[in-house]
Amino acid sequence: MTQYIYIASPMKLPQGCYGQKPISKDKPHIFKDELDFTHLFFERNYDNERKKRFAYSQHFSFKHQVAAYDNAIPLKGELTNKPIEEKLLTILYDYLEAAIHTSRIIEYFTSVNGEEDKPISRMKTVDWTDIEKPYDLVLADREFWQIILW
Repeated sequence: MTQYIYIASPMKLPQGCYGQKPISKDKPHIFKDELDFTHLFFERNYDNERKKRFAYSQHFSFKHQVAAYDNAIPLKGELTNKPIEEKLLTILYDYLEAAIHTSRIIEYFTSVNGEEDKPISRMKTVDWTDIEKPYDLVLADREFWQIILW
C-alpha cells in the first residue's frame, strides 16, 4: 500500500512536479542520477472529466487540497537519513513553507491510500515557526496537523 501526504488550504495550492533536476532544459527527461530524478508531484483534488472537486479525506476543513507520494518519505520510527529521504522532505518543507505564507493556515495529513477517512491517530496544532527543519515534518500514519503562521 502507498503512503500519501495530503495538504489542504483555504487558498488554492499549486499543482505540479517539484525537485527534478534534468541535465539540461534541452533534455528534460534525462537525469545524472536517481537523486536528480527524485521529485514530488502534487496533484489537486479536481476531477477534470467530471469538472468537479472532491475531498481526499473527510478530515479536511478546506476545499483546496493536494496529494503527493513517494515510498522514500518516512513515517515516524522509519527514518533512514538517506539522501533521497532528505531531498523529499526538503521538497515537502519548501512546498509547505510557500503554502503557509500564502494562506497562514494549512492542514497536513498522511495516510495509506484507501484509509484517508479512518480515525486520525494523532491530531495537533503546530506553529510554522516551530518547524525548523524538513525532518520536523515526519508524521506517524494518519497523523493530522493544523499548521498556523502567526
